[in-house]
Amino acid sequence: MRTWFLCKVKYAKENEQGLLKNVSEQYLVDAVSFTEAEARIYDMLGSVIRGDFQVTSIGKSNIVDVFPYDDIDIWHKCKITYVVADADSGKEKKVTQYMLITAHHVKEAYERIYESMSNMLVSFNVPDIVESPIVEVFPYEKDDEELLPPPPSNLRPVSEVKEEQARRDQVRSENEKARVEKESETEEEDELEAVSDESIDAESEER
Repeated sequence: MRTWFLCKVKYAKENEQGLLKNVSEQYLVDAVSFTEAEARIYDMLGSVIRGDFQVTSIGKSNIVDVFPYDDIDIWHKCKITYVVADADSGKEKKVTQYMLITAHHVKEAYERIYESMSNMLVSFNVPDIVESPIVEVFPYEKDDEELLPPPPSNLRPVSEVKEEQARRDQVRSENEKARVEKESETEEEDELEAVSDESIDAESEER
């Protein structure tokens, strides 16, 4: 199930007279966390809004699903209610959910929400529909990954970094092994020289 975040954005918008006026707009973003929701809204609006804009608030939305229609971009918030049986007690309980759908007016939104949810296994009611202030909805799509900027040229894949680190560790290990062997050989040579010096000294004393 998607998690939707409601993001409020403030910026200076040009009106019909060509004057800039500060406005506050709402956007719905599909994300896994507040951090991702903020990153996505900046990414989505960066090329749309001229000039600077500020995300003034981000909060989890009670919207559970959205149904966009291509002929209109006016969103309506629909309250859906239905009854289900509790798995433990067997008693019936009422469930309330909220969904968004695009429509020209409330009557069309009512018709479209029934059309969009025609495959629902339980009967439901739509007790309330209101026009939503949400300007646009940004569902997560796999293609969004392609929109992300490429990594800086000075960065390399993690696999390459790990391989290089492994090679460095191997070289260090071989160098350390060679150093230990060399020190061992030096100690043996020193011991032999010491034994040889002692033998020479002993011969001199005998003479």
